[in-house]
Amino acid sequence: MSEALIDIVAVSGHTGVSRWQALARRGSVAGVATMRPIILFRRGFLLPGAPAPRPGAADLSLYVEPAWRRRGIGSRLLAAVREQAVVPSLVIDVITGSPGEAFSLRNGFRRIRSSRHDLLTYGDVHGAWLGELVDVEHPGYRLVHWTGDPVGAPRAGELLRDPSRPGSAVLTAAETDGDLAAYVVAVVGAPSPRRARQYGPAVFAEHRGRPLGRWVNAALIQRLREIHPEVNEIETDTAENDLAMLAEREYLGFRPLRRTRLYELTLP
Repeated sequence: MSEALIDIVAVSGHTGVSRWQALARRGSVAGVATMRPIILFRRGFLLPGAPAPRPGAADLSLYVEPAWRRRGIGSRLLAAVREQAVVPSLVIDVITGSPGEAFSLRNGFRRIRSSRHDLLTYGDVHGAWLGELVDVEHPGYRLVHWTGDPVGAPRAGELLRDPSRPGSAVLTAAETDGDLAAYVVAVVGAPSPRRARQYGPAVFAEHRGRPLGRWVNAALIQRLREIHPEVNEIETDTAENDLAMLAEREYLGFRPLRRTRLYELTLP
């Protein structure tokens, strides 16, 4: 089968989401590309100072069916995205060493982050031990919690000033004299209702040297299960060169899941 028989067509999607399909004869789909606004928690609610895409960048996902690979279909899908995109850059997350990474390098994407994804299963965590971590006193600091919809508030401090309400986000923070010292966030519902995605913890510079990150993380794990008992796993990712954070993950019971790399393509 020839790639000349493939048509690249735009298809309707959700508001703000652009989607293209590579259609073979009789309407079978050989590949698909999707461009969507960067989700706040995926790219913006990370550790302060972490490598980040350009403001206004869009998330790109691109997939070609195995039987149609190495025929230029991925490049044609990317060309369609580039032709219609009105964003400064595209960001794509790929598994290390995968065909997706080779494709990104061939097409001029620049690596901006290497990450290790870890998974915590609640069945592997002893509840009493977790409670002991949460109950340890940290003089001058107190735990605060927030739940709700994160849309519209780009900072943890702004979320904490809003009243809690039902929603997909769970935020746990440490405060001292009204100042935010550390925080960690989890989001439930996507891609699986039984797996939450965790971002952080982040500890602000003037409060480092104390185990605040471990404290808020343990409290988040505990509170997340209380609010969302259907969740039985937490996935998180950490920069591969952040050895201290990786060690904290392992201490709390996270186990390595996979490695990914974040690439960015600047658009004219």
